[in-house]
Amino acid sequence: MDRENLKSLLEEVRAGELGIDQAIEKLKHMPFEQLGFATIDHHRAIRAGMPEVIWGKGKTDEEVSEIAFRLLERSQNVLATRTSEGAAARVIARYPEAEYFPRSGALRVWRDRTLLGKGTIAVVTAGTTDQPVAEEAIVTAEIMGNNICRIHDVGVAGIHRLIANLEPLRAARVIVAVAGMEASLATAVGGLVSCPVIGVPTSVGYGSHFNGLASLLSMLNSCASNVSVVNIDNGFGGGYVASLINRL
Repeated sequence: MDRENLKSLLEEVRAGELGIDQAIEKLKHMPFEQLGFATIDHHRAIRAGMPEVIWGKGKTDEEVSEIAFRLLERSQNVLATRTSEGAAARVIARYPEAEYFPRSGALRVWRDRTLLGKGTIAVVTAGTTDQPVAEEAIVTAEIMGNNICRIHDVGVAGIHRLIANLEPLRAARVIVAVAGMEASLATAVGGLVSCPVIGVPTSVGYGSHFNGLASLLSMLNSCASNVSVVNIDNGFGGGYVASLINRL
């Protein structure tokens, strides 16, 4: 149950349209609901401003879909990351408005599209192979109520491509920079703008790249003071933190 639904419920009780026992029945699954294989945190939407997000990897299709169904009984929006096509198909069968993004494995039901961000979030990628992680950041930031500016394939090997996008970069309130290899995009972007830059290192790279460790260390050692970093391939984390900043 999100904040608006809770407010509506309390208004119904105050107006005498709903009895106290009926209200208690509706609230009985707050703050959480036990499913046996999972404990769903229904209180998170009120506490954190975003319903619990489902991590799909490692869960069965049935587990992902059942968690989604229970969340959607009490929330307008639901997001799942790293989900399979099978799990997505089960959710779409019941909720046709659900969207599945096979490149990133993101699945969302986005019914309440209220804009909560105060400005634009720019999601910037160094290369085309970084787009699955960027897509996860974009889907996350959108469902959290933000306008997104997409800037793809502007890595520093062709620095002129980045410079050509200075106007939208400087217009953004927060930037998510997604890059693999040596991941110098985050520093290059950070040196051009005055807003926060969230670096998302990806596991794109050759052997000495160590599945993203080189990118992570490079971003952590950025000399641009406005750059902060999330974990390797964590597009969700980048999009989520950018959304929180954009709401301030």
